[in-house]
Amino acid sequence: MSTLTSKVTKEYDGRKIREYLKGELNLSTRLIRSASLDKRIKVNGSAVKMNHVIYFNDEIWIKLSKPETQDFEPEKMDLDIVYEDEDIVVLNKKPFMVVHPTRSHQSGTLANGLLYYFKESKQNCIVRLVSRLDMNTSGLIIIGKNQYAHMTLSNEMKGDNFKKRYLAIVHGIMELKQGTIDAPIYRPAEDSIKRVIDERGQKSITHYKVLETYNNASLVECLLETGRTHQIRVHLSSLGHPIIGDSLYGKSDEEIISRQALHAFGLDFLSPKTKKQLSLRAELPSDMKELIEKLKE
Repeated sequence: MSTLTSKVTKEYDGRKIREYLKGELNLSTRLIRSASLDKRIKVNGSAVKMNHVIYFNDEIWIKLSKPETQDFEPEKMDLDIVYEDEDIVVLNKKPFMVVHPTRSHQSGTLANGLLYYFKESKQNCIVRLVSRLDMNTSGLIIIGKNQYAHMTLSNEMKGDNFKKRYLAIVHGIMELKQGTIDAPIYRPAEDSIKRVIDERGQKSITHYKVLETYNNASLVECLLETGRTHQIRVHLSSLGHPIIGDSLYGKSDEEIISRQALHAFGLDFLSPKTKKQLSLRAELPSDMKELIEKLKE
């Protein structure tokens, strides 16, 4: 059971608990309302209403989880869990796996497997995705186990402490071995899957560094400053170095790899509750390792 505990500071002596929860603990109005209705907020061991007056050194206790359900089926599957605590779980997603059920993918998704894992391990959680990946992109994904963790990490993603790192294998030898791509990304039509660089788009920044070069190919590490849809794929293609296997922004390379060679290998962020720094890594999947060996021949 995940709980949040704290002691009232002098600043909030004599004020209402609602002010403390929002101002000191940064809880959302929605979370406060839900927890209050369920009597999951206590002061010195007793459930209280939100107009309750608190005093210096009062002990605040909040139960973060509650019974919840989701409208898709749990499915048993092998999951590569890289990190887990009572508030979050981080998975290394396989390529060709959809993250969450859609109209065209009702089953076999990462969320189906995770919901089964939660039920089997008797964890009262639903799947709250903090981050997402394209079906054909492999790598690390964060899931919040409760509303507080999801909200905290979603907000943290907008700041400098949250870093998402990718590895991409691109066509050609990049002339500049490191640099920053600052180019706005735009969706030209509502029904368009493809994105383009256009001044009407959202600000998009990717920092890159070439790690290795092969026969007319490069292994590139990308650090995202923003998180737009297809950002790395669009940006690298704009430099004339599309990701190998990316048929949308380059060309199909079925003879050497059956998807875009893109892997979310690193996440650096603060744990939502303890604020401990987490630096998580996932090694390259086998198809990208095999691609590198082919490119060395």
